[in-house]
Amino acid sequence: MTEARAHRAVFVGGLAVLLASTALTAPAFAQDAQPAPPAEAAAPAQPAAPVAAQPQGGVVQRIIVRGNERIESSTVISYLPINIGDDVDPQRMDDALKTLFRTDLFADVQINYNAGDLVIQVVENPIINQVIFEGNSALKSDKIRDEVTIRPRGIFTRSKVQADVQRIIELYRRSGRISATVTPKIVELPQKRVDLIFEINEGAKSGVLRVNFLGNKEFSDNDLRDVVVTEETRLLKFFSSNTNYDPDRIEYDKEQLRKHYRNRGFYDFRVISAVAELAPDKNGFVITYTLDEGPEYKFGKLTVETELSKLDKNLLQALLPIRSGQTYQDERIEQATDSLTFAAGAAGFAFVDVRPRYTANREAKTVDVTFQVNEGPRVYVDRIDIVGNTRTLDYVIRRELNIAEGDAYNRVLVDRSRNQIRALGFFKEVDIEETQGSAPDRTGLRVQVEEQPTGELSFSAGYSSVDQLVLDLGITERNFRGRGQSVAARVSVGSLRQQVDFRFTEPRFMGRNLAAGIDLYSNRLDYSEYTAYESTSIGGNVRFGFPLTLNTSMSTRYTLRSDDIQIDDSLCNPTAPVASTSICAQRGSYVTSLVGYGLRMDRRNDPLNPTRGFYVAMTQDLAGVGGDVKYLRTEGEGGWYHGFNKDFILSLTGQAGYITGYGGDEIRINDRFFKGGQSFRGFEVAGIGPRDTNLGRSDALGGRAYAIGTVEMTVPTGLPEQYGIKAALFADVGTLGLLDDRDKLTAAGVVDPLIKDDLSLRASAGLSIFWRSPMGPIRFDFSQILAKEDYDKTELFRFSTTTRF
Repeated sequence: MTEARAHRAVFVGGLAVLLASTALTAPAFAQDAQPAPPAEAAAPAQPAAPVAAQPQGGVVQRIIVRGNERIESSTVISYLPINIGDDVDPQRMDDALKTLFRTDLFADVQINYNAGDLVIQVVENPIINQVIFEGNSALKSDKIRDEVTIRPRGIFTRSKVQADVQRIIELYRRSGRISATVTPKIVELPQKRVDLIFEINEGAKSGVLRVNFLGNKEFSDNDLRDVVVTEETRLLKFFSSNTNYDPDRIEYDKEQLRKHYRNRGFYDFRVISAVAELAPDKNGFVITYTLDEGPEYKFGKLTVETELSKLDKNLLQALLPIRSGQTYQDERIEQATDSLTFAAGAAGFAFVDVRPRYTANREAKTVDVTFQVNEGPRVYVDRIDIVGNTRTLDYVIRRELNIAEGDAYNRVLVDRSRNQIRALGFFKEVDIEETQGSAPDRTGLRVQVEEQPTGELSFSAGYSSVDQLVLDLGITERNFRGRGQSVAARVSVGSLRQQVDFRFTEPRFMGRNLAAGIDLYSNRLDYSEYTAYESTSIGGNVRFGFPLTLNTSMSTRYTLRSDDIQIDDSLCNPTAPVASTSICAQRGSYVTSLVGYGLRMDRRNDPLNPTRGFYVAMTQDLAGVGGDVKYLRTEGEGGWYHGFNKDFILSLTGQAGYITGYGGDEIRINDRFFKGGQSFRGFEVAGIGPRDTNLGRSDALGGRAYAIGTVEMTVPTGLPEQYGIKAALFADVGTLGLLDDRDKLTAAGVVDPLIKDDLSLRASAGLSIFWRSPMGPIRFDFSQILAKEDYDKTELFRFSTTTRF
């Protein structure tokens, strides 16, 4: 027997011992009974008996492959590190033996050399016909199949099967079933094929009976149970997936406890131990965390040090969002690090390394922090990959990026790019992460997006104090064909408005950072229930928008519109008028030709869900560039946001407007401001402002000036986040009024005391509930009137919904 054959015998023998030992600790492979094969094929492989000494090596003149059934001989030879004409010795044959075993194609391999012939004797591993899971009910087969690596038509090996057994057990362990067992079985089929069956015994789900804390003095057990993710098993928590025992979740809970304490001044806090004990009846676990809280610390001396001459460390120190004497918080350190990184990036340093250094003074109970700001390694963007955009085209996303391939990596620009992509409104989630580059000084960027519906089928309804239901329906698409274009072909039919319009917006007109759009519309506004008139408008707009600076943009527009105000003649009978004299004077058709512009500054940290920052906007329209109407209309709005945490976000918003005629022209009723409904909660549409109360009428006249302010605070609902329900407390305050003098006169030319126009303040407060329902976002407004006039129209409740597609 050659030395290579001896090596093979040792390798196979060792493998047999290893598999035998594995069988003692791992689930055994079972095999269904099969018809007995022929005696020659069924005979078990016997260890090779010692033979007379063979030549130890020589020149290979021919390679012979035996025992292969499915695999071509040429394929087997291609794996060999030996070619015809090579000199072979026992070491090279041993290397060839190991090479063939590493392919996982063979259960056994023997290599012999005899008189120039290199003989390769193989026993092939079977092919897997199908993979079957039996006994699983808590986990679906598809979920398990995604976890395992073995696939039909793959090669069967014991090592792969045992690895997948452990994967399945780990999957069950993460779902709270730590007693689950998996037994693999094979069913032999003709042509060297097998069916692989995983028999699963899921076992009972291991719940959490109790979560205890030892050593806590500053916070109660109930407070800390709200901090950790693991929850006690309760009847009312059947929707929660955190009530099962999971060792990985225990480690996460330890980190959550550390964050909780260190963000409240406990710099020395540590979790001494976390022990999970199985209850005597084995129906669940009792988890006990032993804590060392330590004393409460405050920030001591705060300094910034830098070796970069172009950075003023005094200015950087002034930018720190921390002050000495404040309670120590890890979150404040992270915020300070981000502020310094942002400031350095804004100053032109794309590569900075900010590292805080801590010095604890345990006698004074203070922590001194020194921020080291140094130049970091220079890194350039190697490539930018965009994934997850199943509908939106790549270039729509890339044109929003402030950084390109080959540019120096700049975190400020990356964060700004993320916000700009989010501002498109096309994606539910946007994340930009770094990936490994082609060299140490290169990095890749992976832009991960998750598409969300951009079409809207909108429906709204309002319930008023006079039992009226207001309905509205419309359809729009904001990402037409994935090109970022906005198209709206809208037919709106409601009790107030009947509208047909077409709108189109190209956000990058002619490939430039210039938005262009056109609107064509025909509206019929029926205010007969509120102010005794109807108006019909037919017209169109041409508009453009472009950025002025990073946070400032401007828009321009031109509008040409024909308005027809209609009032039933019976309502304007001079002898017995039913409608307001002021309204009756508005009858007729008019052409409006106006130009306008808008300015906007937006410094919010997030364009959709801001928690910091502010925005202000102003628009002006000048009518009289041709047409029959002359006026100047100015409107402004703004908002400021401050998030105390993710649950409590305070917002202060306001809006105001003023319109005045010129050249002897006065403001017609359809150009005035009407407020209420969603613009002023607690009041009907056109529910506040000047009103004609003659003869029991209650006709809204609109106003030339308005101002409305809102204070809103989001509050937690106590419901799981997956329900998608949020709530906010609000208070609205404002006024509307200032009619032209002519509109306050009677037919006799004297001031009518029953036309109310006093610019008095109105106020309301209440609760808004937002539900991200399966059919679209729904909003409920519950209002309580705090201040109003007797002639105002109020509503107790309003809801609106938008269905997206």
